[in-house]
Amino acid sequence: MTIKNPVEWSLSRLWSGFVAIGAAGPALHHMQETIHSPAPRVRKINFSDVTDAVAEGFKDFTALRSDVVFLCVFYPLVGLLLSQFLFGNDMIPLLFPIASGFALVGPFAAIGLYELSRRREKGLESSWVHVFDVFRAPAIGSIAAMGLLLVAIFLAWLAVAWGIFKLTLGPDTPASLTAFANDIAFTSAGHTMFIVGIGVGFVFAVVAMSVSIVSFPLLLDRDVGLDTAFITSVRAVWTNPLPMAFWGFIVAVALVIGSIPMLIGLAVVMPTLGHATWHLYRKMIER
Repeated sequence: MTIKNPVEWSLSRLWSGFVAIGAAGPALHHMQETIHSPAPRVRKINFSDVTDAVAEGFKDFTALRSDVVFLCVFYPLVGLLLSQFLFGNDMIPLLFPIASGFALVGPFAAIGLYELSRRREKGLESSWVHVFDVFRAPAIGSIAAMGLLLVAIFLAWLAVAWGIFKLTLGPDTPASLTAFANDIAFTSAGHTMFIVGIGVGFVFAVVAMSVSIVSFPLLLDRDVGLDTAFITSVRAVWTNPLPMAFWGFIVAVALVIGSIPMLIGLAVVMPTLGHATWHLYRKMIER
């Protein structure tokens, strides 16, 4: 056995992750074996539990700051690249739907952060390379399937948002972002698009949160079936409607604040919310 330097050690962990990805076949078989597994008990929580989860999430972020910033810096980078793509392809009306879509796919994108919070909770070593331990989880097939579901919800939201634009301010695309903002603020069609878009987006957000806020941490934490995780997540949300609405409000406000300085703040907001989601899961689901 030799002591690897940091580069060699990191590459070896990355390679282990890629090898684990290649074991997708057994993971799919495992999905069939765990279907209809016993569901855990859902607790009722209150507003203070939500704020406590956020505080604990921020503690995890500060403890793992260098690692999670490294992992999550791609959020603002992807956002900026998407913005450039939209501006270059006359698709400015999709800028807000894509930005808000971070909230829809966030629970899947944060799966590695749940793993870091889980390890830190147990007093285990936690660094960015341990994110790849997710690929060794028994329920990796179910995690991937839930991720595809969220991606499908996100794409459906984009399609619907584009349709709302076409039926209100369309069919011609705006000449610039300023012109688009003026149309929204000073025309009746723009007001209609804004109100309908917010309402429909809210429905998509509720659906995405209901099926994902507990399912991803549960699949990572326990060897349960995909259907069990899905149903338990929905039950957790509908057992705690007001605290979950409060959580949704916190997420929305945090994403807006993180997006204002050219999306750079998302490198802090996204990991904090990701870690907080793990602690919220702990509060809602009995061990």
